[in-house]
Amino acid sequence: MRVLRRIFGSRRDEVTREWRTLHNKELNDLYFTSSMVRVMKSRRVKWAGHVAHMGERRGVYRVLVGKRPLRWEDNIKMDLQEVECGDIYWIQLAQDRDRWQALVNAVMNLQVP
Repeated sequence: MRVLRRIFGSRRDEVTREWRTLHNKELNDLYFTSSMVRVMKSRRVKWAGHVAHMGERRGVYRVLVGKRPLRWEDNIKMDLQEVECGDIYWIQLAQDRDRWQALVNAVMNLQVP
């Protein structure tokens, strides 16, 4: 259960708007109905938004948009194309936290075979 809590994280209660840990039954439901690919893609997009806020001078930002043949940025762009947001400049979009969170949720809810 500890691993599942780490993967799926906490949830915000819709009524009280407070963060809470998930109960074991909720974790089991998420684990058996959710695709781990969706979870990984949403976490990758969420991390990219976090890095985009850091700025160009940070080392982790340079890793994200580096000059290697297959960059993290390419994976992010592929994830965004799956939710039909591939034509936008994602680093600018990540500056708006509310829109970025909606995008992360869209990636999480993506139906992956």
